[in-house]
Amino acid sequence: MATKALFNSLVNWFIKQRIDQIQNFISHPIDTQQGLLFSQLYRAEDTVYGKLHGFKDISTLEDFQRQVPIVHYEDFEPYIERARQGEKDVFWPGYIRQFAKSSGTTNAKSKYIPISAESLEDCHYKAGKDLLSIYANNHPGNQLFTNKNLRLGGSAEMYKDFNTKYGDLSAILIENLPFWVEITTVPSRKVSLMSEWETKLKAIVEEVRTQDVGSITGVPSWMMILLQRVLQETGKPDIGTLWPNLEVFFHGGISFKPYKQQYRQLIGRDINYYEIYNASEGFFAIQDRFGSSEMLLMLDYGIFYEFIPMDEFGKSTARVLTLEQVEMGKNYALVISTNGGLWRYVIGDTVQFTSLSPFRIIISGRTKHYINAFGEELMIENVETALDSACSSTGALIKDYTGAPVYMDGKNSGAHEWMIEFSKEPDDMDTFTRIFDQRLQELNSDYEAKRYNDMTLRSPIIHVATQSLFYNWMASRGKLGGQNKVPRLSNDRSYIDPLLELYHKEKAR
Repeated sequence: MATKALFNSLVNWFIKQRIDQIQNFISHPIDTQQGLLFSQLYRAEDTVYGKLHGFKDISTLEDFQRQVPIVHYEDFEPYIERARQGEKDVFWPGYIRQFAKSSGTTNAKSKYIPISAESLEDCHYKAGKDLLSIYANNHPGNQLFTNKNLRLGGSAEMYKDFNTKYGDLSAILIENLPFWVEITTVPSRKVSLMSEWETKLKAIVEEVRTQDVGSITGVPSWMMILLQRVLQETGKPDIGTLWPNLEVFFHGGISFKPYKQQYRQLIGRDINYYEIYNASEGFFAIQDRFGSSEMLLMLDYGIFYEFIPMDEFGKSTARVLTLEQVEMGKNYALVISTNGGLWRYVIGDTVQFTSLSPFRIIISGRTKHYINAFGEELMIENVETALDSACSSTGALIKDYTGAPVYMDGKNSGAHEWMIEFSKEPDDMDTFTRIFDQRLQELNSDYEAKRYNDMTLRSPIIHVATQSLFYNWMASRGKLGGQNKVPRLSNDRSYIDPLLELYHKEKAR
């Protein structure tokens, strides 16, 4: 009892210290960001990239934006390859020994994201501690530190290439975790390090079914598969019965909106839900208020933020804004400079600011995950809201989906084609389609204009997917588990056509 009291006292002390630090960057956001940027420029001035772009001569933000170019992965890849092959001081001081291999949802090509010692400790691990601190500060009566956390990552297999290692970010995090984290989390390191998804899933179920789980962390779609397997194996009516002390789900990677009602049914009662925004490139934001979908932009993780207005994105005249220049409610492409050595790197996500004091955001989509084949500029946020309305009106629950354009053909107008896998199908599919279409028109004036009299776009085409279609498709691509995500929107048919082919094969059986 005395040991537990001492542990709780130490935890509470740490929480208070960190909450005070978070409050400091909330109060001084611009100073925090600029101090961070110039500190990192100084550290990297003698690197190959630093010398090439004159980091030593940069004394103002204007100098930085003039001398250092905006880059995408393809632009920066030659430098990453040099570091992967063991070269020192390429874009960050010293050797980079570990690289997170991206799941490549926006490009078929694999990406290797550098993970420095600083980005590992001062960004990813710091964020994990902050997540617990923020949650505990919001819920003083929590039992988070007396029960197990169930984590579900991707493949934990690491590969050696040249003099470096690469693998999923989750593999790097697990390999470097301190011992005390291993004591408080499940599954064990041995099971987490399994690479084959089905074998790993069975092993996880065997380990966690007898544990007292108080929190779960992972991507909603994959966590749902795991929890459903747990119920199948234990015969329990719901997860809340198996784990009576379960109190929170820390989730990220995809929108939680289509899953929330399903989790309520799966768990059997209400718990707390907290969203996080992280990627291989860094950890960016944490939901800091209970019940809110907004996330606090974390400003002291070694990441300097810039933003390109999406209505200017891709243009040579596009402005690149800093925090003091952004506005609420506008879509921005996120640009980051990090303590992993990425400089003015376009990550591929779009965000909207919901508050400027403090700076809070929501993820609004991807720079490449949209449908704009006819000038409709359909973003993921529009689709999620419209699907939610259609589900609410027809009693449906969605498991997975993706959408793509149907191009104009002769006299035929175009359309959007959707593959939707339901865990509970609508009462009436025609009503579902009509409400979905109407809501999209209400949310997006460009879409509404293109739908006028079916001149450019006709009514959406929706296929009801066979059960486990998306799972089988992801398996065929070698992308089961963890950080791998079903691409929601595409401006071409590279995703939906293979899905349709598999769909017709499964329907024919």
